[in-house]
Amino acid sequence: MTETETVTVEATGETVGEAKWAALRELEVLVPGLDRESVEFQVVAEGERGLLGVGFTPAHVIASAAPRDQATGEDPSAEAHVAREFVQRVASAIGASVTASSSEREGVVTVTCTGADLGLFIGKHGQTIDAIQYLANAMTRSTGGQHEVVVDAAGYRARRTATLNTLAKRTAQRASATGRRVELEPMTPVERKIVHEALKDDPEVETVSEGSEPNRYVVVLPRLASD
Repeated sequence: MTETETVTVEATGETVGEAKWAALRELEVLVPGLDRESVEFQVVAEGERGLLGVGFTPAHVIASAAPRDQATGEDPSAEAHVAREFVQRVASAIGASVTASSSEREGVVTVTCTGADLGLFIGKHGQTIDAIQYLANAMTRSTGGQHEVVVDAAGYRARRTATLNTLAKRTAQRASATGRRVELEPMTPVERKIVHEALKDDPEVETVSEGSEPNRYVVVLPRLASD
């Protein structure tokens, strides 16, 4: 595959949104370091549910994307190269068949993994991928690196961040409405940070972390209750 070739896939789903999501998942396997914003969609059919469930027609889309420069194996910096090689070695050590590629933008090195064992690589509730990201940051800093390293796979970071942001907002509304503290489920340090950031400017609540690792969790407190 050359840099100028365009990768095209077709996908179906109950809705256009589901069909697009399925197409993105397939493209992420075929195009390491896929830039989702650059993907172009063509809606072939919007789908019909049919009457009383009879005659269902799925939505059908065609998605196209061009490989990024990172697909050639050329990393933008030595630090990105070190991070990619480290993540690749860790993936192999845990038996996850994935391929790592890296990109660098605005002081952040992103290592994106694709392959057949992404579930194993991500782990339950993202615990494995978060641990790998923590180690990658520690390793690069020990060698003099200055960039933050983000480890991603199959769009996991974007999906999980969106989920946690929604959870944070709903929990804040609940705490404010009831006047009581609300405890969230145990999370990794990366996920707790997302929740804290989501609510840091909310005038009605504040957040704290309690408990000990690996069962440390976020508590959302109504501000009136803390006075």
